[in-house]
Amino acid sequence: MELAIYNIKGEDTGRKAILNDEVFAIDANEHAIWLDVKQFLANQRQGTHKSKERSEVSGSTRKLHKQKGGGGSRIGDINSPVLVGGGRVFGPRPRDYRFKLNKKLKQLARKSALTLKAADGEIKIVEDFTFEAPKTKDFVAFAKNLQVEGQKVLLLLADRDKNVYLSARNIPNTRIMTASDVNTYAVLDNKTLIITEKSLEVINKL
Repeated sequence: MELAIYNIKGEDTGRKAILNDEVFAIDANEHAIWLDVKQFLANQRQGTHKSKERSEVSGSTRKLHKQKGGGGSRIGDINSPVLVGGGRVFGPRPRDYRFKLNKKLKQLARKSALTLKAADGEIKIVEDFTFEAPKTKDFVAFAKNLQVEGQKVLLLLADRDKNVYLSARNIPNTRIMTASDVNTYAVLDNKTLIITEKSLEVINKL
């Protein structure tokens, strides 16, 4: 697959970038994508949720009234879950939500996500660039030139670029990543994927 290469002004350079068919044109495995996204989101969870159960609620353990003969339903102490202020039955406890996936499965999911992006025409290739200084207006102009202004965008760079990162930091729905750190969730969680030439070399070898 070939895509046109644009410069920072949004102009077609007349050159073509070659996308590796083993990465951008495979048979997409949606189940692998689902598993990888599920793992990614599960790994973000802190798992520190906790509610007090009957034995942990502050209150007397005295039985409120006798078991029978009072004309009412049987009841225990004031910490009973059926009473206001009582403990919670089977409440949440701290736990670890993380789980393991094989590397080959995660690799398949990442390639499948890139394939779907390429098939939908949501990938743009740009020349390698940087900014002389971190200025938000420079990145806004860059997005406008590529006709992605206002869209949810992921820009992949070959290496960390402080000026580019700081220029895009305050722009909503804009994310900067290095190509080596890209994951399935990041690829799918945007409208347009912008890839620089050098970062494409990294992705073609995934």
